[in-house]
Amino acid sequence: MTLKPSNLFLAFIFLILYAPILYLMYYSFNSGGTMHGFEGFTLDYYKEVFQDTRLIIIVINTLVIALLSSAFATILGVIGALAIIAVRRGRRKNTLLTLNNVLIVSPDVIIGASFLILFTLLGVKLGFISVLLSHIAFSVPIAVLMILPRLQEMSPTLIDAARDLGASRWNVLTKVVVPYIKPGIFAGFFMALTYSLDDFAVTFFVTGNGYSTLSVEIYSRARQGISLSINALSTIIFLFTLVLVFGYYWLNQRQHRPTRLEVRK
Repeated sequence: MTLKPSNLFLAFIFLILYAPILYLMYYSFNSGGTMHGFEGFTLDYYKEVFQDTRLIIIVINTLVIALLSSAFATILGVIGALAIIAVRRGRRKNTLLTLNNVLIVSPDVIIGASFLILFTLLGVKLGFISVLLSHIAFSVPIAVLMILPRLQEMSPTLIDAARDLGASRWNVLTKVVVPYIKPGIFAGFFMALTYSLDDFAVTFFVTGNGYSTLSVEIYSRARQGISLSINALSTIIFLFTLVLVFGYYWLNQRQHRPTRLEVRK
């Protein structure tokens, strides 16, 4: 069995991407306290992570921000995608799509600085509210991009048929449109959740004194010197992200799995 050059190249790319992560995870179990020589297996650094009360509070803060911002961003993403689809003129639709993509293509440093200036001018205290609003803002375009393709695939005849049967606009939205675009909604929510958990640059600008998220906390601890508790914390975050990704794909495959009745047909 021969490997194709494309498969070898793909394996090489994955090796480059995952080798640093595996290296970090490997030394999170090192009893020597360094990342130069593995002296023995230990779980002490994981115990440090779970015994750190401040870190646990930061983890809760991060999860609350991620879940709330993803939920609000997904709702706004559905509304935004419906608004873009409703526009008939191509030039206006392209303009809306361009404006939607601005936050995605713009550098995170510029976005973070812009939010910092905006909150300062409005008198918004930096902390939970500023971080939540910022995460909602940069997550909305992501949710729109995940939901929009499902709306574009949807046949207009489905809506016309529902209206001919006497369905109101609300019934058309809740019983026809939303069920059809449900995979896109889930994809938008999980993508927004991942971006929120992962974000550092924007969060770094809009966090105040006494409030922090995991990404900012890891950066602050890393500046103080090498500690394998950072490796342990990073390993836990990486495994949690894997669970989210595999959970999403499992749900997606379960939704698209044919039922017994469809198989018999």
